[in-house]
Amino acid sequence: MTLPEVMVAILLLGLFIGSVFELNAICLRYIDTSKESVAALQSVHDRAEVLRNLSFGDLTTTGTVQSLLGSAANSSDFCKKATETVSIAAYPTPNGTTQFTRAPDGTVTLNSTATDLGTTLVQVDVSTSWNMLGGRARSEQTSTIISNGTKK
Repeated sequence: MTLPEVMVAILLLGLFIGSVFELNAICLRYIDTSKESVAALQSVHDRAEVLRNLSFGDLTTTGTVQSLLGSAANSSDFCKKATETVSIAAYPTPNGTTQFTRAPDGTVTLNSTATDLGTTLVQVDVSTSWNMLGGRARSEQTSTIISNGTKK
């Protein structure tokens, strides 16, 4: 073999190995993004279940919900970097919305207060938003209607 043929072979081998490493890095980023999406979905559902298990009187009391939001939806690391928003409104005809925002540092802000949440049905919206790798904003959300009934 001549020296130019060896140099071309080394160049091709270097390009191939570099491409494999870059492909591996992209796959790892996709895996991380998928983990964040699953963690966000779990966080939203955990918070919705906690709110569903409250008595109707506690659910429509601003102080109770605000103190409940003081702790993260679950103990995952994801909750330390996501912003959580909970909105509660009378259903089917809202008379304002009570909205809370929980920042990643754990501070809870009361954004708005409904004039009247009613006594029979409320719609509860829970959403989580975060920035993934590259700074793109992502969010997960769920909505449920909770009635003032007896638990069996």
